[in-house]
Order: sequence, then C-alpha cells, then structure tokens
Amino acid sequence: MTPQLNPVIHAPTRLQIVSLLAAADEAEFAFVRDNLDISDSVLSKHASALEAAGYVKIRKGHVGKRPRTWFSLTREGRAAYTAHVAALQAIVAQSGLSVLPG
Repeated sequence: MTPQLNPVIHAPTRLQIVSLLAAADEAEFAFVRDNLDISDSVLSKHASALEAAGYVKIRKGHVGKRPRTWFSLTREGRAAYTAHVAALQAIVAQSGLSVLPG
C-alpha cells in the first residue's frame, strides 16, 4: 500500500510552516516569515490555506499599539503533520535508504 501524502501540507512552503510550528506552541508572523525567508504575502497565502484546512489557528492582537499575528498548529494540524511525516518516511524506507543520516 502506498503511503498517503497530505496534499495541503505537501506544498514545500506549507510543509516548512507546519514543521516550524510543530516545534512551538505559537509563533509570531515575523518569526515565521524571517525563518523561512519568504514575503509577507506568501506567508499570508499559505497560512490562510492551512487555516482553511483546519490545521493552523491564526490569532491577531497587539503588542503595545502595534498589530501582531500569531500562528499555532491545531490538534488536527499536528495529527496531519505527523501522518505526513510518517508517509514521507515510509516512501524513503521503500528505497532501502535511511531517513536519518548515520
């Protein structure tokens, strides 16, 4: 049986966003943008797609008088990411290569 990749998460930028969010409870917009070296518009577009799928929660607020946006993975997003990573590992394992170096 072929492992099923998640079409929403599989897009490279979305996979990077979800991977970054998987390591934190919440991440601020600028932190994600700067770590992935992408534009505001690219991040907004992909974050909106992840939110529409129910994988990312977008929270808006202020720090002082400055507006801020934070992202976090939902329970569904974390489960989808875990399943996607498992599918990637299974695909690599079929080749006989190790997923991790060493």
